[in-house]
Amino acid sequence: MEETNPAEGENVGAVPPGESADATAAQTDAVAGNICTGCGTEGGGGCPDCGAASGNATYTVMEAGLKEELEGLGADTSDPGTMFTHLMVDLETMGKKPGAPIVSVGGVFFDPASGKTGAEYYQVINLESSMSFGARPDASTILWWLKQSPEARSAIVVDDTVGLVEALEQFLDFIAENASNGSKTVQLWGNGSSFDCSLLEAAFELADTPFPIPHWNYRDVRTVVELGKAVGLNSRYEIPFEGDQHNALADARHQVKYVSAIWQRLTQN
Repeated sequence: MEETNPAEGENVGAVPPGESADATAAQTDAVAGNICTGCGTEGGGGCPDCGAASGNATYTVMEAGLKEELEGLGADTSDPGTMFTHLMVDLETMGKKPGAPIVSVGGVFFDPASGKTGAEYYQVINLESSMSFGARPDASTILWWLKQSPEARSAIVVDDTVGLVEALEQFLDFIAENASNGSKTVQLWGNGSSFDCSLLEAAFELADTPFPIPHWNYRDVRTVVELGKAVGLNSRYEIPFEGDQHNALADARHQVKYVSAIWQRLTQN
C-alpha cells in the first residue's frame, strides 16, 4: 500500500534552519521528487504501510542520479514459467492489525539475486465475506480509504470479488503450483512482515484454513531497506512506481524491484 500526505507534524515545505529560501529552491530543482522514507512511495502522504499502519511517515527529497542507478539495479525480467522460492505479498485491508478484513491480495514470485519475476496472483475479496468470519475493520483505515483516488477505491469495490475461503484456497494453489521447493520452503516477504505476513496468516486462522508457510520464513522489506542504507541506498530513493498505487499486485511488483535492487547491491562484491 502506498500514498500521499505528510505525517502529522511533518513540515515538508519548510526551509531548514540556517538555509535560505533560494538555496532550498536550488536544491528542489536538483531532485526528482518527494519520497516516503517509510515505504519508498513517491509523492507525499500516509499509506497504511507507513502512515495509517505505523503512524509514522516521513517525506524527504530523492536525488535524481540515484533514481537512475536504482532503475538499473532493479531491472527485472518476467519469467512466469520458472519457479522461485521468494514470494512478495501485498495486502489491501480495512484495518491495521491481525484480524482486519483483507479486501485484496497481490503476490509475485521472484529471485532477488537476478530481479527475475515469475508467476503472479491477484484477487479482490468480498468485504462482507471477510467480516463474516470475524474480521473487524477500524475507523481510521476506512477514513483513509475514503480519501484515496477513485482508481484506488474502485480496485476494491469491483463486482467480481470472491469469498475469503475461495481466495485463500486459490492462493494456496498458486503457491503449491509455483514454489520451486514446496510451500514450506517459501520465503514470504511483506512490507513489513508484521503487517502483510501476519494479517494474511490471521485471515487463514479466521477461515480455519491451514497456512503452510512457517513464520520463521517471513522476510521484511523494511529490514532490507535499512541494510541498503549501509551501502548508500536510502529507503527514500526508489524505482519509479508503475501502475496504480494501492493496487495489491502493483505494490507487490514495486516492492520486488526495490528489494532486488538492494539485494544486488549488497551481494555484488
